[in-house]
Amino acid sequence: ATVPGTVTPTTVTGGGSTPGGVGSTGPVNINSGTADELDTLPGVGPATAAAIIAHRQQHGPFATVDDLTDVRGIGPSKLEALRGLVTV
Repeated sequence: ATVPGTVTPTTVTGGGSTPGGVGSTGPVNINSGTADELDTLPGVGPATAAAIIAHRQQHGPFATVDDLTDVRGIGPSKLEALRGLVTV
């Protein structure tokens, strides 16, 4: 029985961050974004996120968002889908 004036503890499951939570309100920087941040972008899965990171490690930072087309798996249509969601 609940006693008036007492607080019943609430159980919270999960914990941790969720996609769309704090930190994902602005564009993702393709020069500093983590694999997890890049993976939240539409059409970018773990393999493409890894390819973006590998490309910037091998070739240095991206000068423009358009340079994403140099990454394996990103063509003109995917670039257009990402254009407003990423920054350099």
